[in-house]
Amino acid sequence: MSDTLEINYQGKPLYNIVFEESFSRLSEEIKRIGFEGRKIAVITDSNVKSLYLDEVYENLKGSFDKIFSFVIPAGEENKNLKEIEKIYEFLIKNKFDRHDLLLALGGGVVGDMVGFTAATYLRGISFVQVPTTLLAQTDSSIGGKTGVDFNGYKNMIGAFHMPALVYTNISTLNSLSGRQFASGFAEVMKHGLIKDASFYTWLLENMYEISDKDPEILLSMIKRSCEIKKAVVEKDPTEKGERALLNFGHTLGHAIEKAKDFSLFHGECVALGAVAAAFISWKKEYISMEEYYEIRDMFVPFDLPISVEDLDVDTVISLTKNDKKADSNKIKFVLLKGIGKAFISTDVTEDDMRKALEEIIYIENND
Repeated sequence: MSDTLEINYQGKPLYNIVFEESFSRLSEEIKRIGFEGRKIAVITDSNVKSLYLDEVYENLKGSFDKIFSFVIPAGEENKNLKEIEKIYEFLIKNKFDRHDLLLALGGGVVGDMVGFTAATYLRGISFVQVPTTLLAQTDSSIGGKTGVDFNGYKNMIGAFHMPALVYTNISTLNSLSGRQFASGFAEVMKHGLIKDASFYTWLLENMYEISDKDPEILLSMIKRSCEIKKAVVEKDPTEKGERALLNFGHTLGHAIEKAKDFSLFHGECVALGAVAAAFISWKKEYISMEEYYEIRDMFVPFDLPISVEDLDVDTVISLTKNDKKADSNKIKFVLLKGIGKAFISTDVTEDDMRKALEEIIYIENND
């Protein structure tokens, strides 16, 4: 069971997303794009190392002049310039040049960091994405956004740098915890909510198969999610317009993530941000009350939060002002006119956000 999705740039083929159930074709696919007999650095994190590094190394043997590995400490808190500097030093020490290759083996943090390293080392070096989480397979590995956090602010330093290949081994999802899988699923739900009502309905109809990680259902889900993102990214590769729709749930989601000191997973914060955005859409009469409650409640069976405790509203609103998606001090807020019908609004006020945040804050009733 395998498949391929071609990503284009300015109407021309740029790279492929390859969907497989193992790493068996990884070396073959890298050869196909012209990298053989060079040096390759497999960069992973301290969690993924024990799961897949040896297997990937064995698959690459014989195809490269030298294979190096570098392990970064796992976690969003390590997605910073200090860790990037260590990767630079490693590459310089081992004499990597522009003809060599980096490979990101891991989730969204690893992909973002390796992509940023590739974008900036020697003014640009090629890299391959090998995403091992649902979030990375359906969202962050696609489209060339790379970056690191700065003083806790999400992805404030970054670059657009497209991968040479994305190799998605869906069997890696079996090693995820339930919470990690759910976090990635928030991005899948987002794609349906912003662009494809029928896909959103399909997700609900296949709820149990998705939870059971049925391979055929997962492949269909991941590929369709990638197709939605592909369509948006191909129209707007550097986020001058429509690509901002992919930020649905992220304006308040990122602010909640930082306000909670990254104790919540990214996808959990996106789910909370999506509920808040749907609430604002209802209050501005873009969607009905029934549509709002359906959107909100459908996160629950997929183990995603729709409320949060101990959240300071003023802090969250203040953090949105540092959002990298702001334009001339106006926040580009993604709202809904219906399921599958997202649009960009610049008239969401602080009061709108305040009421939405108050809606998702859980307050225990002791009566």
